[in-house]
Amino acid sequence: MEIIWILIIVGVILVLMGLRIVNQYERGVVLTLGKYTSTREPGLTYILPIFQRMIKVDLRIATIDIPQQEVITKDNVPAGINAVVYFQVEKAEYAILQIQDYALAVSQYAQAALRDVIGSVELDTLLAERDKIADEIKKIVDVATNNWGVNVTAIKIQDIELPADMKRVMAKQAESERERRAVIIRAQGELKASEDLRAAAQNLSQAQGGLSLRTLKTIEAINPDPSKTVIFALPVEVMEGIKSLGKVAGPK
Repeated sequence: MEIIWILIIVGVILVLMGLRIVNQYERGVVLTLGKYTSTREPGLTYILPIFQRMIKVDLRIATIDIPQQEVITKDNVPAGINAVVYFQVEKAEYAILQIQDYALAVSQYAQAALRDVIGSVELDTLLAERDKIADEIKKIVDVATNNWGVNVTAIKIQDIELPADMKRVMAKQAESERERRAVIIRAQGELKASEDLRAAAQNLSQAQGGLSLRTLKTIEAINPDPSKTVIFALPVEVMEGIKSLGKVAGPK
């Protein structure tokens, strides 16, 4: 009788030892005597104690920071660059069986790809097309990680650290570019103003006495104080225009 109770207790213990809970965001890779046999879905599952073991794999998107890398661009400019890698395990059994530490492998491969890609582009391209370069790095890393059951969802370049002297050169370049644009804008404004003045001059010249009338208004604006006298030497054409104005304004 005691033996039966001992067997029952041992059986209950073995059952409890074999129970496993797989969370919704996990998959359980089961090895039987060291050989892969199945991948368990979320929920309550059972494995044979001693003969089987289960390795849980998290399927949620994870991030890995790539520490700052000292990279030489194609035009021989040193730059310190750090990035972040977003990846997700898609096949749990591949991530366990094909690679020893998939997270470390993704990080190391991304660092190597970052150096290769940035070393093949110039500094201006690196600063202007950061997202495009990150996509190129992602494509290179994807080729390797697909065999590990890992999908790299995105790679983002965070910071680009440049030498101090290079920052000063770029600041001067940006200042020169702003001055160039300001000169162009002023020139365009002067051109438009000259066109408007030419059109106004043509209209005044076509109107009888218009140019002379404009001259008189200008003289009046120059000397608003009636107590002061200003003498102007006017061309004959202006005097004739004033006479013509008097004829137009006089009685008919």
